[in-house]
Amino acid sequence: MSNALSSTPRTGPLSGLRVLDMSRVLAGPWSGQLLADFGADVVKVERPGVGDDTRGWGPPYLKDADGKETGEAAYYMSANRAKRSLTLDISLPEGQEVCSALAAHADILLENYKAGGLAKYGLDYDSLKARNPRLIYCSITGFGHTGPYAARAGYDMIIQGAGGFMSITGERDDLPGGGPQKGGVAVADLMTGMYATVAVLAALAWRETSGLGQHIDLALLDTQVSWLANQAMNYLVSGKAPERAGNAHQNIVPYGVFPARDGHMILGIGNNTQLAKFLEIAGRPELMEDERFKTNTLRVQNREAVVAIIGGITAMRDLDDWLADLEPAGVPSGPINTIDRVFDDPQILARGMRVKIPHALGIDVEYAGNPIRFSASPVDYPRAAPLLGEHSGDVLEDWLGLDETAIEALRQNGVV
Repeated sequence: MSNALSSTPRTGPLSGLRVLDMSRVLAGPWSGQLLADFGADVVKVERPGVGDDTRGWGPPYLKDADGKETGEAAYYMSANRAKRSLTLDISLPEGQEVCSALAAHADILLENYKAGGLAKYGLDYDSLKARNPRLIYCSITGFGHTGPYAARAGYDMIIQGAGGFMSITGERDDLPGGGPQKGGVAVADLMTGMYATVAVLAALAWRETSGLGQHIDLALLDTQVSWLANQAMNYLVSGKAPERAGNAHQNIVPYGVFPARDGHMILGIGNNTQLAKFLEIAGRPELMEDERFKTNTLRVQNREAVVAIIGGITAMRDLDDWLADLEPAGVPSGPINTIDRVFDDPQILARGMRVKIPHALGIDVEYAGNPIRFSASPVDYPRAAPLLGEHSGDVLEDWLGLDETAIEALRQNGVV
């Protein structure tokens, strides 16, 4: 019953671990994908006939070998590689029993139903703990399982706003384009997925000592507040809430984004030596004698004038020409790459961050690779994101030991 894509030996450090991924959209699936990258057997439980909501979040959709759209959304594929897909109707008593049996064989369960949402199916932590006391059960919600907001649904952009991120992201209100901005990707979801991965790995370590699993209550809002990092401490120490500063550095000039003739570049000039080198390359060494340029303090005091002069200089040459001269001179600088440039960058290619992974449709799908480099137990990529229900039979056989007759009966009853 198994196929080549599902039977490839794994090399990662979590090989042999079983993960039941009952999460949807991004935060939970992102954690499940990381665990799958590390070698765990991650089984994604999806609704029969529908699957994860993100399966329909296109275009773009994957194209087959003939260049025709397949209906496999790029969004879904971004967070579900290396997993196996099991379709299971947990609204049916028989489906609940199958899910409970799978959890009894799992090391980790990920879910992002509303707080308490799985209790009515008998799939909450307390119910499953009785059957598998070693189970590590990670619940991801918008606001957590306690507190006055526990019943609210949580969405990434709402969390970015409520958690303070958007108050410090974007251009100043008094400048063109000013106002709050969300991140270019769903940062609250993604960081919660990262925290979930850290949490379950920590719980695994504790289980090695105690022999017991535990419940992890992880909220997007808590995560967002936690990684405000130095901005949070700035407020907690000073009592003054940080404000948006766009791309500017509050203490250093010129430091930020500047126009090139064909795009934009970053200058990170932190001292007079670096500035002198830049101005020499720019053909404007005399500016070091300008009172507005002589020290960083003076440059900060004359920020608008200095930034305007530097911007006028950088706009006269192409991005690659600037970088070719600035990098060997030791002037901190870099491109603002469009994503196509990112994936053609020689450093990205050398680091294996553009990988091809086999898909069940008989094609290779390109992915952004996992950034972690293990010296002895490397990440591997056995399969791209699965087709809906692609591995239902395999999983029921591998995890529960069901034969073809029993599996077919479940199919006939609409359970899988």
